[in-house]
Amino acid sequence: MFTPPRTSRRTLLTAGVALPAAALSAPLLASPAAAAEPFESGVVVQWKPVTLASDITVEGAHPQVRVVRVAGTEFLQLRGTIKGSFTADFQLGTLPDGVTTPKMTRGVCPRNSHNGLNTCRVEADIRGVITILGARPESPITWVQLDNFSSVMR
Repeated sequence: MFTPPRTSRRTLLTAGVALPAAALSAPLLASPAAAAEPFESGVVVQWKPVTLASDITVEGAHPQVRVVRVAGTEFLQLRGTIKGSFTADFQLGTLPDGVTTPKMTRGVCPRNSHNGLNTCRVEADIRGVITILGARPESPITWVQLDNFSSVMR
């Protein structure tokens, strides 16, 4: 007989986005209340640099990717800021060795505000290609802030 899951994917995604990086790099508090219900979390793959496409300019630190696990669900996370002048969808780069996605994973990131648009979609496919979508001639993308990208991988 099928037993429905206790937690929805939306709840897990919210937990993955809301869980601060400090909590993922240190063990969770081992209080009696926390021990009553197991909560598995941790870093699966530490921060690694993204291999950038040739036309991408970095703003500050080099963009990086990592994989974290929250309650048994793995999330792909990005950080960093890129600059450029893009008028069409473009390839940001590729995932580093040791980081693979079993399916297309998508998220939304802030970008320069132009004509009322201030976010763009970021995708990582099964080949490891990271693409940024949403740039158009009438609304070019000049920067993308990747720090809030956190998407369910598996």
